[in-house]
Amino acid sequence: MEFLSQYGLFLAKTLTIIIGIIVTFAFIMAIAQKGKAQDGALLIYNVNERYNEIRSNIQQETLSKKEWKKWLKAQKENGKEKKKQDKEDKQERVTNARLFVVRFDGDMRASEVHQLREVVSAITETATANDEVLVVLESAGGFVHGYGLAASQLQRLRQRNLHLTVAIDKVAASGGYLMACVANRIIAAPFAIVGSIGVVAQIPNFHRLLEKNNIDFELHTAGEFKRTLTMFGENTEKGRQKFQEELEETHTLFKRYITEHRPVVMIDQVATGEHWLGTDALKNHLIDEIQTSDDFIMSKLKDRDIFEISYEEKQKLSDKLTGNIFQSLEKLVLRLLAKHNPSTLR
Repeated sequence: MEFLSQYGLFLAKTLTIIIGIIVTFAFIMAIAQKGKAQDGALLIYNVNERYNEIRSNIQQETLSKKEWKKWLKAQKENGKEKKKQDKEDKQERVTNARLFVVRFDGDMRASEVHQLREVVSAITETATANDEVLVVLESAGGFVHGYGLAASQLQRLRQRNLHLTVAIDKVAASGGYLMACVANRIIAAPFAIVGSIGVVAQIPNFHRLLEKNNIDFELHTAGEFKRTLTMFGENTEKGRQKFQEELEETHTLFKRYITEHRPVVMIDQVATGEHWLGTDALKNHLIDEIQTSDDFIMSKLKDRDIFEISYEEKQKLSDKLTGNIFQSLEKLVLRLLAKHNPSTLR
């Protein structure tokens, strides 16, 4: 047992040293790459072609050879007819109306806002008045400034007179709904979580712990309310009151923003911080229709050319290294938690 204990300690020390070396190397690489332009590219794929391929594959597998050949012949004839019709209509329209599909998966910092900015810029540079945009949105909210910027990106589409639909398949709450309300039309799945129009802030305070251990903490500011609440200092009632006032001001701006973009909402009834499932959100006019993003896209296949657009950044070597390290450590911690307390992972 003593040998195993010593061996385990040796492995722990070795692992610590290796991780330290890798993190240091990643930090050096990050400094070396600081200031360099981040490479990235727009990714575009044709949704119509994807569905046509799926339809064709299913028909080929389920039909007899005779029926399959007959179906293929009918498809070719329909294709020729469509080309003929397009040629006749060429003088009246330059291109088919398009639907651009954009996906936004939001975290606390709304960190995908940079990718959203690139995609919106690309669409506004190429879209015509006949085109539409669908944003498939999933976010439980986060920092006000991050989601404020994300909502402003969607406003750019509205300012170009592009019809914007936001689809909520799972959740658009708080900052997520701040983004969604910009749309001309909001659709949601029956059990999607919608709303949570409120503001929350919480901060731990370790003042009594420091005081108990005879540890002093000093905080120097210029400006009476430069810091209202702190983690380590003794908070005052005046500071708490000012902090609450700031939350109320943010909430007022939140409500005003929703009223401006979605006046049909009875804001005083829904701006309580509560959330609703899709069917009840419809009753409260938070959304316009119960429909999933998949159904919406499929309903447009016959009338529009549909393109899904995303922006992918080239990941830095330092990010890959640190990301892999933290993923491995996370898995290790989860295994330990599962071993010593299985209920943690339920």
